[in-house]
Amino acid sequence: MCYTNNRKCVKIHLWRITYEQCKKSVREKKSGFDVQAKELKTEIRSYLGIKDVDSVRVLIRYDVENVSDETFEKACNGIFSEPPVDTLYKEEFPAEEGSRIFSVEFLPGQFDQRADSAVQCIQFIKEDEQPVIRTATTYVIHGREGSLSDEEFEAIKEHCINPVDSREAQGEKPETLVTVFDEPADVKIFDGFKDMEESKLKELYDSLGLAMTFKDFQHIQNYFKSEEDRDPSMTEIRVLDTYWSDHCRHTTFSTELTDVSFGDGDYREPMEETYKQYIADHSEIFKGREDKFVCLMDLALMAMRKLKREGKLQDQEESDEINACSIVVPIEVDGVEEEWLVNFKNETHNHPTEIEPFGGAATCLGGAIRDPLSGRTYVYQAMRVTGAADPTVSVKDTLKGKLPQKKLVREAAHGYSSYGNQIGLATGAVKEIYHPNYVAKRMEIGAVLGAAPRRAVIRETSDPGDIIILLGGRTGRDGCGGATGSSKVHTEESIETCGAEVQKGNAPTERKIQRLFRREEVSKLIKKCNDFGAGGVSVAIGELADGLQIDLDKVPKKYAGLDGTEIAISESQERMAVVVDPKDVDEFMKYASEENLEATKVAVVTEDPRLVLSWRGKEIVNLSRAFLDTNGAHQETTVAVDIPNRKDSILVREEVKDVREKWLDMLKDLNVCSQKGLVEMFDGSIGAASVFMPHGGKYQKTETQAMVAKLPVLTGDCDTVSMMSYGFDPYLSTWSPYHGAIYAVTESIAKIVAAGGDYSKIRFTFQEYFRRMTEDPHRWSQPFAALLGAYSAQLGYGLPSIGGKDSMSGTFEDIDVPPTLVSFAVDIAKEKDIITPELKKAGDKLVWLRIETDNYDIPVYEKVMDQYSKFTEDIHSGKIVAAYALDRHGIAAAVSKMAFGNGMGVKIEHDVDARDVFAPAFGDIIAEVPADKVSELGITYTVIGEVTDSAAIEYNDVKIALDEAVSAWEETLEKVFPTNSGAEGQDAKVETGLYDTSDIYICDHKIAQPTVFIPVMPGTNCEYDSAKAFERAGAKVITKVFRNMSASDIVDSVEVFEKAIEQSQIIMFPGGFSAGDEPDGSAKFFATAFKNAKMKEAVEKLLNERDGLALGICNGFQALIKLGLVPSGEITGQQPDSPTLTYNTIGRHISKMVYTKVVTNKSPWLREAELGGVYTNPASHGEGRFVANKEWLDKLFANGQVATQYCDPEGNITMNEEWNVNGSYCAIEGITSPDGRVLGKMAHSERRNRSVAMNIYGEQDMKIFESGVKYFK
Repeated sequence: MCYTNNRKCVKIHLWRITYEQCKKSVREKKSGFDVQAKELKTEIRSYLGIKDVDSVRVLIRYDVENVSDETFEKACNGIFSEPPVDTLYKEEFPAEEGSRIFSVEFLPGQFDQRADSAVQCIQFIKEDEQPVIRTATTYVIHGREGSLSDEEFEAIKEHCINPVDSREAQGEKPETLVTVFDEPADVKIFDGFKDMEESKLKELYDSLGLAMTFKDFQHIQNYFKSEEDRDPSMTEIRVLDTYWSDHCRHTTFSTELTDVSFGDGDYREPMEETYKQYIADHSEIFKGREDKFVCLMDLALMAMRKLKREGKLQDQEESDEINACSIVVPIEVDGVEEEWLVNFKNETHNHPTEIEPFGGAATCLGGAIRDPLSGRTYVYQAMRVTGAADPTVSVKDTLKGKLPQKKLVREAAHGYSSYGNQIGLATGAVKEIYHPNYVAKRMEIGAVLGAAPRRAVIRETSDPGDIIILLGGRTGRDGCGGATGSSKVHTEESIETCGAEVQKGNAPTERKIQRLFRREEVSKLIKKCNDFGAGGVSVAIGELADGLQIDLDKVPKKYAGLDGTEIAISESQERMAVVVDPKDVDEFMKYASEENLEATKVAVVTEDPRLVLSWRGKEIVNLSRAFLDTNGAHQETTVAVDIPNRKDSILVREEVKDVREKWLDMLKDLNVCSQKGLVEMFDGSIGAASVFMPHGGKYQKTETQAMVAKLPVLTGDCDTVSMMSYGFDPYLSTWSPYHGAIYAVTESIAKIVAAGGDYSKIRFTFQEYFRRMTEDPHRWSQPFAALLGAYSAQLGYGLPSIGGKDSMSGTFEDIDVPPTLVSFAVDIAKEKDIITPELKKAGDKLVWLRIETDNYDIPVYEKVMDQYSKFTEDIHSGKIVAAYALDRHGIAAAVSKMAFGNGMGVKIEHDVDARDVFAPAFGDIIAEVPADKVSELGITYTVIGEVTDSAAIEYNDVKIALDEAVSAWEETLEKVFPTNSGAEGQDAKVETGLYDTSDIYICDHKIAQPTVFIPVMPGTNCEYDSAKAFERAGAKVITKVFRNMSASDIVDSVEVFEKAIEQSQIIMFPGGFSAGDEPDGSAKFFATAFKNAKMKEAVEKLLNERDGLALGICNGFQALIKLGLVPSGEITGQQPDSPTLTYNTIGRHISKMVYTKVVTNKSPWLREAELGGVYTNPASHGEGRFVANKEWLDKLFANGQVATQYCDPEGNITMNEEWNVNGSYCAIEGITSPDGRVLGKMAHSERRNRSVAMNIYGEQDMKIFESGVKYFK
């Protein structure tokens, strides 16, 4: 340790030790836990092609200040390191001679979740200390015989450092970590602006790097000259640039299209007819309205307006608040009808994800969640649809100024999944679409569903005197210019200056807002709400009322030194602006405090319709609402519509020379092949409401095409489900954006219908993503043609799109993204309506519903609707048991995927034309029908084959073994998104037997209804599911949030927790990310807090004096094992040789259903389970690998403390990662304390309900919760 200026400044290197080193005995014991280092070594050798690297070490460095010696020592064992798996070095660490070493840290101002978690943990140890912590990652690279060249070392550095959010850290220790910020200067006034001549004005405009046009800039000059008679401030210019950005105000979509001309081509007639229909509808609906002009936005919304006028949109919620698409849905809860609001929203973060994949994708989801959340609905399911270029290509093929595609797709997936997994949002569908032109800019879409009782959502106006409260995260420089940044032109050079535009997400904070808004007593206090998406304070608060006085000095900041402009436009995440009546402010603030949320009064609504922002006592923005609402200067352009030619069409049947070769090549296609390694990164089961898991069947290999979830009803029984699907094909859209949009809509409907939904109830939301527009009329052709196609489909099907999102900057230098219109379809159904797509039974027939198309390859809408209606009736009457909507890859892809899940065979009829087997068939559906029901079908169909039990795909003389087909399907992306780590020992036999005893602990303290205490720490996200499981079993539940905003909050929370434990018979540690898995080392919050003397004593009294029980699932199991409650039964902490849970062998989060076998009956928790029984439950974790030395393993088995083990569906205990998903020693999934009263397990037994995971086979109910309750009776 060293002392500088009386401050302690300690550098710690925490090292996950690697197998490559060959010195010291400690190293041996730690080998096998260095997952990240092994992964990086593989990347360097295979992806970067640097073969001479023989060892890689990855160390985490903590620089710590402002803590006492005692606190620091405690933190070393449990916060900075975990004794069983980590070696801790203070100050320096040994390195082999010749090693090359570098460290990476976040740029100043970027959120560092690891450091933030460490600070919070230390405050649990000593609440009155205010530690300052910075972290860095240190890499030690050693080449064979010191052979690593400077060029190779630089390539490795470049691979590890993204300059947009990180930099190389200095090796030496800083004198102090406390940053002294300079006092910011006063906001600049542009003297002479209003009278500036045009050349000088243009010079100023060019110097400011604005997203607005020069025409907008002149519009501002005219306003300040004619209306304000003063010069603007820098803040006013930046606020207007943000307010009028394409991102915030859709300026491209709102550009007037003064003339539309159509070129020549085979499809001119239908496209022109659609345009004429739109013009006629526009004229009728806006009769006499000179202010309503033709633009892309009008075209996007016109079908909704027309269908609404025709009475076909009765379910849309009418409101001035536009938080998300919102429909009113009647549901039944415990047999009583209620009205609920169902919200849905799609969001893109294409530009941020392109330059900083992790943060960009994470905040894509965070932003998508905040829209419905600001509408006071609880967001319960998400879909991720992305676009990328080929990620399997060599790093050498990367465009200059771009990140490699493989790095991009992996880091983006990590970011989005990290955010969703932490906040506790089930991701029901994940699909990455590949097309070479997404190299121009990645597509990153998050689509979400939210719901709430209508009675809980109050929609009122903001009245003068109302208070605006800023809720949630603090404001920093991250995200400054995000809205304008995504609207600018992008080149190789611009990438280097975009760092500040990327936000960093803090999912646990947004989770707190979700909890707060889910409380009806809170939601009813909110008159209006806006999330801090693009534009920060100026837009989020600025949109809540016409007249506002905002005090920027009251806005909570992450650090000092921000000037007024930065505070006004920063897009720091996880913030909400809430309008509250003055009489309700104190009550609202109290509720926020209960949920451990920072809430600050920052603005007041005024009579005068002006936006006024003050900073340091001075007004720095004072703009009229009327001027703000002009959205900048009026923009005009013309459109020249390019017409596609039939000869280039992809909607063709091609000759097939070799069926076998064609079939296997099709399965290997990037847009057909398995994406299981990607999908498994996303928690698909949290909320205990996912009707489908993303992959179904006994072998979990049939991918679903729609996501289906039960509505998030907190109490009571409800059988209503929501459905969401998407439709889009970039190759079809590239040929014809018009047809691409029509079939995007049609495909999204077909997927809903194939899952059991009623097409007539569907509502859409569209995602438009196109190249950057210029003054060239032909550049406007793609979005115009696509929206015409969408218009045709909406009117044809009589179904409206009631929302959408446009992103119009898909250009990098001279490369454009493929014209993209993604249709998201949303439907409401009942559980009993739903069918799953995996093939069910040998002997069933496969039938093909072909939709009719006209001479222009456009669906005959009336006939399609008739067939889809009959298809739904056939499902509901039990005639169709499985179905799959077809796409560009036709019948072959669909029947293969249907077969994989249950390992069934498929025999295609000999008279089916081979060209039809592989031809594009958008909108068609394949159905599995019991043989005796075929003649009863209402649909028009062709029998194309049957289901067999031969585990092969057969067609005429071609026979492809299912194993061969599955291998082809799985191989393409395995090196990008692996499903197996390749670890040794997966074939090892595990023989343990069953522990059968009659000596089960009996409770002497009987009680009719036991009480369960569920503590909620920062990062916990399974408390709702856990509470429901115990309540269903008959227990009473107490849930309390641990508050740690201040020292006094921590002291109060300890007392509250202590009292709650005293009132309870059971303590349940729920799952989540309580400073765990994300970003490093699981369950540290729980483990640190419960070592507090008072809480430790309360737990020991519950167990030792009241015969109590303790249960921990996932993150809760991690808490139990770190506390020592398992395996020892008391709070002892961990020793270097203690059993523990560490990183999954595959080195990433895993979400899938696992089969577990009950191998002991010693525990009261397993009283109702069958000894030797096999149960299937969702696993969702990054650190679930159980590890222990042989002595501990022998002891646990001998004492009957191994509760459950991973097995295959037949009950065979296995080390194969297909079933033992995290590589646990002896396949151990759960263990108990010596007497069995404390149980820890990884799989989520609480995520169970009627119709949940209905595409998964096996018994899901281990009756753990019922057993725990019965123990006390």
